[in-house]
Amino acid sequence: MKKNVTLAMGNGGEENNALIREVFYEAFGNEILNKSEDAAVLEVPNKKIALSTDSFTVSPLFFPSSNIGKLSICGTCNDLSMMGAKPKYLTVGMIIEEGFGFDDLKKIVESMKRELEINGAMIVSGDTKVMPKGTIDKIIINTTGVGEVLQEGISSNAITQDDVILVSRDIGAHGATIFASREGIELESELKSDCTSLFPTVKALIDGGVKITALRDATRGGVSAVLNEWAKQSKVCVEVNEDDIPVSDEVKGICEMLGFEPAALANEGTFLIALDKKEVDKALEILKTFHQNATMIGKISDKYIGKVVLHSEWGTKRFLESPTGELLPRIC
Repeated sequence: MKKNVTLAMGNGGEENNALIREVFYEAFGNEILNKSEDAAVLEVPNKKIALSTDSFTVSPLFFPSSNIGKLSICGTCNDLSMMGAKPKYLTVGMIIEEGFGFDDLKKIVESMKRELEINGAMIVSGDTKVMPKGTIDKIIINTTGVGEVLQEGISSNAITQDDVILVSRDIGAHGATIFASREGIELESELKSDCTSLFPTVKALIDGGVKITALRDATRGGVSAVLNEWAKQSKVCVEVNEDDIPVSDEVKGICEMLGFEPAALANEGTFLIALDKKEVDKALEILKTFHQNATMIGKISDKYIGKVVLHSEWGTKRFLESPTGELLPRIC
């Protein structure tokens, strides 16, 4: 660990993991927290609930198909959904810079309201702070959510060699969109963030009888970060076929222009699912009703425990590492 916090420590990759492990887990570590899931699963009388919190400081605040408000609801509700839980109750904390426009604030709040309706959730408590001009950049939102677990046992610590890996749609759209918007890059395309609520998709899988081993939305650090976390947490090797990972032409173009790895770009409406091989056809049939690019991208083995192996279309292979460095700060 370095002596001071760096931007790279918020990228969702190796530096971020080190910060969490060596500072926060060192101080707060316990049986629930150390599972490193998207949300904590807690026992209450006669049921299990999921609890998650997230803070949002994206730049720019408004971007194609979304804004920081929609993102703040999707982010927390999606984390609950990744534990097989239905989002029910949220709190919201707003830290607003003095001088922030009321019209923009109302747009942000209205987008939050619409996303809450999609999830069937409600805001039940909140807090507002106003900071002097120049002390923060416009607005920061924190959302904390509680959900009712519909399917128990979903865990990134439970993946075995009986499982395969699916992705719900093409990857990297959010990261590419934020970068293009931030840098003023005008593209002759329909590139837009994938930011969306994932509970309807997860509910369809559960209602369809799909037995899920693990779920994770590929936010900061992208698909690379999720696969590496799964490999380490479940002590398995994840083998992925590069040619099977769906990437849109627009995202490929951004990556080729700037030297990005598509698998390292952030997503806000794309998730990975680990499940038994016998569940694949049923799961893909359901996933494709939401997005036609849903597909199987890999399998589990014991070749290199704790590692992710990327097989190229040319027959070569390499380790797909967790992202490092300041790839794209303030992505969510």
